[in-house]
Amino acid sequence: MHRLPLKKTRLTVWLPLLCLFLASTANVSASPRHEIKDPYYGDVLFYFYQQQYFSAITKLMTSRHFERLSHHQDEAELLLGGMYLSYGLHLQAGEIFQRLIDTGAPAAVRDRAWFYLAKIRYQRGYHTEAEEALTRIQAALPGELEEERQLLQAQLLMQRQDYRAAADVLTRMRGESAWAQYGRYNLGVALIKAGDVEAGTALLEKLGVKQVEGEEMLSLKDKANVAIGYAFLRDNAPARAQTYLEKVRLDGLMSNKALLGMGWAHSAQGQHDKSLVPWAELQKRNVIDAAVQESLLAVPYGLGKLGAFTQSLEHYEGAIAVYTQEMARIDDSISAIRSGKMIEGVLQHDTESEMGWFWRMREIPNAPESRYLLHLMAGHDFQEGLKNYRDLRFLLRNLDAWSDSLGVYRDMLATRELAYEKRLPKVLQDERARHIDALPPQRERQAAELARIEQDNDAMALANEKERQLAARLDNMNKNLQRLAGHKDIAALQDKYRLLRGLLFWDVSSEYVPRLWQAKKDLKELDQALAQTQRHRQSLQRAQLDAPKSFANFRARIGELRDRIVRLQTQTRARSAAQEHYLEDLAVAELSLQKERMATYITQARFAVAQMYDEATNAAREAK
Repeated sequence: MHRLPLKKTRLTVWLPLLCLFLASTANVSASPRHEIKDPYYGDVLFYFYQQQYFSAITKLMTSRHFERLSHHQDEAELLLGGMYLSYGLHLQAGEIFQRLIDTGAPAAVRDRAWFYLAKIRYQRGYHTEAEEALTRIQAALPGELEEERQLLQAQLLMQRQDYRAAADVLTRMRGESAWAQYGRYNLGVALIKAGDVEAGTALLEKLGVKQVEGEEMLSLKDKANVAIGYAFLRDNAPARAQTYLEKVRLDGLMSNKALLGMGWAHSAQGQHDKSLVPWAELQKRNVIDAAVQESLLAVPYGLGKLGAFTQSLEHYEGAIAVYTQEMARIDDSISAIRSGKMIEGVLQHDTESEMGWFWRMREIPNAPESRYLLHLMAGHDFQEGLKNYRDLRFLLRNLDAWSDSLGVYRDMLATRELAYEKRLPKVLQDERARHIDALPPQRERQAAELARIEQDNDAMALANEKERQLAARLDNMNKNLQRLAGHKDIAALQDKYRLLRGLLFWDVSSEYVPRLWQAKKDLKELDQALAQTQRHRQSLQRAQLDAPKSFANFRARIGELRDRIVRLQTQTRARSAAQEHYLEDLAVAELSLQKERMATYITQARFAVAQMYDEATNAAREAK
């Protein structure tokens, strides 16, 4: 399989889609400052920019449920869709993108949205859905995106072995970008598989001699030269094969396969002494590589062709010993994998706290079985399966944390219920609470008295304490004057009394209007206080009825959540175990293939040894 180059990592697969939507559907200002009007959306972005996508999704969905994102609804939806993509949830993300597209995004934005959605679907292995997304693109994409789209379309066609259609798509790639170089390589492969060997080979030849820079392009050039070399070997043209295999770098990823092919090219030309040079170089390398393993048989084969039968026999026996030893190690590795050690080793250095679809294994575990599984661990199936397993473990930890939290909530509820039971009797027995019923009649008497005062203009009824004391003294004075009636000096005293009485009446009368207004205001405030008291009383009465129900409802909700979490824990543990077994099965299948290959090599080596002994025995008999 010829995969798309992994040039994009982490958020770069879908972050361009996020940016183009934010720019077109949310009216983001050209200014680099983007005002966040909803604080809860800012909280979501805080976790998002820390790449804690699970926490960001949780907070976003919660805020959306409580309608806290009124100013950022479209942005929040797009962000949610992008984070869904980060977990590989392309169906849910697709629904969101489709909904946003349908609301009126520009055509260019829609085309790029469908392209990124097709890309993530392809990476997840949903090829039919990826093709469907590509068909939604209505015009050429800008820049290198169009070349990437053409390469993706060709990859999908090659997946279903429609090589001629793939070649037709790739032929339209004319640029010099990295995507175009990959396109030419895939075009050569597609032409060869479609039956046009000559044209495909010619295209790969051009790619193999092209001057390029950078590890990615150099590796692609090596790959093209190896493909051409082996194509010529299959066509019995070893000299031409040698020409291309010699161009492969000795320290590149394709060097082992190139060295093996170089040896067979020399051998096919009868240059057995020269064939030993690349094969001997191969034997110095990691025996896990298939090309190195094959070289263990190729060297004694070449020695045999040179007539060095003793050395050939020794190398065959050495090869058998190496294969046997490696098979024993593979058996040990399979046992270790089945015991669960492999997955533990793979994730032991995983320090990231959150799950995520763009997570990558950073370090190969230091374990014997790892040396046999480097190719598998770097492969798409294992990486995707490992991410699924890691995410399941994260979800299980999250569920365990929620299970513990429910215990805290139960304790909090029990504490509140106990406090309620203790405080309610005290509130009900409060002396002030028992006198509430006497307050309304008192208010009515006050209101009636105020009405009488206003009707009678009874200013003295609103006199203050000092004025009432003065009025009382004047009343006493008047009584004394009445007892002294007929006294010769009484007239002067009576005049003084009338003056003081008039002054008092004047003072009280001048304050009557503001005092009447203040009294009415006080009465209104009293009404408000009484109303609030009644509301509090009713609230207390409702609490007596509702609190037990509320506590019961909370207990029921906690119980329902507990049962739900237990179900999810059971499901997650089962799926986690199944995913672990799946990864173990992948590893065991890979090791079994290696073991079968070595068993085949052992059979070939033993057959060659037996053949050499037979030839030596026959030669000895003929010599007699």
